[in-house]
Amino acid sequence: MSEPKCCNPSRLSVMRLVWLLLGVSSVVLGVVGAVLPLLPTVPFMLLAAYCFARSSNRAHNWLVNHRVFGTAIADWQRSGAISLAAKYAATVSVVVVYAISILMDLRPSLLIIQGITLAAVMLFIWSRPHH
Repeated sequence: MSEPKCCNPSRLSVMRLVWLLLGVSSVVLGVVGAVLPLLPTVPFMLLAAYCFARSSNRAHNWLVNHRVFGTAIADWQRSGAISLAAKYAATVSVVVVYAISILMDLRPSLLIIQGITLAAVMLFIWSRPHH
């Protein structure tokens, strides 16, 4: 009799590898986002923590205890909070990105879509509690 899919050791190893690769990719994107205003850092680090929790205790512990990223992850896990400094940084980034789009003379339809999307992101960010 074959083992159920959920308990197949080779399937579990493959899934752990997939989660690990997704986590590493998220960390890379988050680090890039720390220097580029177009990519957000914290959401990628939150995703990385989620992926590492399913793949590697060592990587998960490293990330949640990281001196730069750990606090934001702990705040989010504890209460869904986003720090006030992160909210201001996100707001400045959104304004800069939207201003660049205007300066690039994008089509009005693209500016409307981008504006609605960025407004929704800002609404979400500012609706979260902060410490």
